[in-house]
Amino acid sequence: MEFIIIIIGAILVNNIVLAQFLGICPFLGVSNKISTAVGMSGAVVFVMTLATFVTFIIQEYLLNPFGLGFLQTISFILVIAALVQMVEIILKKIAPPLYQALGVFLPLITTNCAVLGVAIMVIQQNYNLVGGLVFTIATALGYGLALIIFAGLREQMELANIPKAMKGSPIALITAGILSLAFMGFAGLV
Repeated sequence: MEFIIIIIGAILVNNIVLAQFLGICPFLGVSNKISTAVGMSGAVVFVMTLATFVTFIIQEYLLNPFGLGFLQTISFILVIAALVQMVEIILKKIAPPLYQALGVFLPLITTNCAVLGVAIMVIQQNYNLVGGLVFTIATALGYGLALIIFAGLREQMELANIPKAMKGSPIALITAGILSLAFMGFAGLV
């Protein structure tokens, strides 16, 4: 039951991009088409889960025992950047089709603050490894859900008659705000 509450809370109630406003740059930048949103969502799930696993191990077995908690943010940034580079190299050699599908999105994830934010949140909320991974996967799926819904809305807006002054970023930001308000409707769920 605890995991169900974590999953519902992370996907709907405390959506990382719509409620906590982490990962806004890729959210706005990669949401022009549903196909790119799906690709970015898959890459975020993979990298966020892997990064949280590695950063949790580093926090529990390196930083905490030696009193180096103050190095958490910088070490997590370095780990995430190194993981993304390593995953990119491995995918290029082992699975070229998967690399072609995710290759465009992997470098974008390095600068996605949602990945770092989730890794830090797992530590701050005192999750164990399994609870942290459940939280991370649910958060990444919530990010993907918001990204895909937003991409669908933006594709529909291409067909709408929008005033010239509102085209592009202005209408995208207004739509993201309305989508955020819609997700606030889930606030009493958990």
